[in-house]
Amino acid sequence: MFRLGATQVARTAGARNYATLREIEMRLKSIKNIEKITNTMKVVASTRLNRAQRAMQASRVFNKSDSEFIANAEPEVAEGEKTLLIVVSSDKGLCGSIHSQVSKSARRRIEELQRNVDIVTVGDKVKLQLLRTHADKLKLSFNGVGKEAPNFTEVSLMVDEIAKLGKYENIEILYNKFVSGVSFEPSKFGVFAAEAIEKAQGLNKYDLESEDTASTVAEFSLANNLLSAMAEGYASEVSARRNAMDNATKNAGDMINSYTILYNRSRQAVITNELVDIITGASSLD
Repeated sequence: MFRLGATQVARTAGARNYATLREIEMRLKSIKNIEKITNTMKVVASTRLNRAQRAMQASRVFNKSDSEFIANAEPEVAEGEKTLLIVVSSDKGLCGSIHSQVSKSARRRIEELQRNVDIVTVGDKVKLQLLRTHADKLKLSFNGVGKEAPNFTEVSLMVDEIAKLGKYENIEILYNKFVSGVSFEPSKFGVFAAEAIEKAQGLNKYDLESEDTASTVAEFSLANNLLSAMAEGYASEVSARRNAMDNATKNAGDMINSYTILYNRSRQAVITNELVDIITGASSLD
């Protein structure tokens, strides 16, 4: 039976350690590169968060004015059978559970309504998630959003496309509301239809002469609320991405420390094996 000598066994073990050491070194280098990428993405997200918060604050001012008008006009909620659900998200990932949370909220709302519901999605992420369960209800989707803070021109074009779907007695906008730099929560805006605004008892408080006032106000209210929802969602997404990249950078740092210790121990084992090989070879020559 063929047997390896002590020197050959040491050499085989040394070769195996060298291979393991090479693998650890490559893995360590890969994690360091990932740490650089995640850290850069965190810095970029932190820079964009300031602009996102300014856009969000501006949208809240307009949305507050719209809310005050609705509160004074006192329109009644329509009890119609047709509801349009606009779910706001974005196209980009790497931002935690922000897309799945608003998708879950949309599914729960669809179950609560229990009547004819059409869905409009803003962003590819939420579109793909809702297609799995409610593909038959999806009537319109928008993509190419989330790269920059939303503006009223962009939102107005989206509202024009939504208007082509027809009339709805109830319109609701689901979005992620920015709470703080570390949290967000799924929320919704209710938008009144033109018929409800026209029949509002408090509308006579305003000096309105145009006959198309109700439809104009309803269209502007939809655009205003959609802009606010997109601005809130954008700020929430950038904040969530910054937190996700911060956690990823910290995790990469922990892995780098662990692999550095493993690399040093493996390197020490290789050196020890080489010393054993040299000592064993020297002893066999005596």
